[in-house]
Amino acid sequence: MSHSDLHDGKLRDKDGNPLIQRYDPNERTNHWVTAITFVMLALSGLAMFHPSMAWLANLFGGGQWTRILHPFAGLVMFVSFAILVVRFWHHNKFEDGDKQWLKQMDDVLNNREEKLPKIGKYNAGQKILFFVLLACMVGLLLSGIVIWRAYFAFYFPIPVIRAAALLHAVCAFGIICSIIVHIYAALWVKGSIGAMVRGTVTYGWARKHHPKWFEAVIRNTKD
Repeated sequence: MSHSDLHDGKLRDKDGNPLIQRYDPNERTNHWVTAITFVMLALSGLAMFHPSMAWLANLFGGGQWTRILHPFAGLVMFVSFAILVVRFWHHNKFEDGDKQWLKQMDDVLNNREEKLPKIGKYNAGQKILFFVLLACMVGLLLSGIVIWRAYFAFYFPIPVIRAAALLHAVCAFGIICSIIVHIYAALWVKGSIGAMVRGTVTYGWARKHHPKWFEAVIRNTKD
């Protein structure tokens, strides 16, 4: 392994410090497929949304190819995200302490994590983001099918197509804003991006940011 070795059944970094696996290779691949297709869809969608951004179509071989590729990339993203939902659904259920965590947003923003309730694999903010993304994804899929002219649009009356186009734009705006928040949070909490790149985090990172999850992992390791 490039960043860690396996000694005595435990992952360790190059200095011999123990590591915890946060994401396995399949989960990381699943995440990056979703992320890459999201970028493709955001850029191609913006190219079709307004004439001032039409130049973005050049990234995909022109306007015609942009219109062809966009919905197919959308299907790939939806399927990939649906697999993520199945993988991580049980980690995103709201639990005792999540409401209190939200009430202590001042402590969250000022990194006073020792004052917060113990957090599992994901905090309340990440869980809210998960469900916002899920709602936007479903909205994009359903509205996208209605406005997909090559295959489905002719089945629907014009008013329905117009309503679907509006819903598509609203959901797209919502998901773009959500992903910006997601990226900012990952940069803000040092080590989060590394967890999705390498799959592992240090004991200190896990203990500080997700103590409840850390304790469960250590307990299962001892068992």
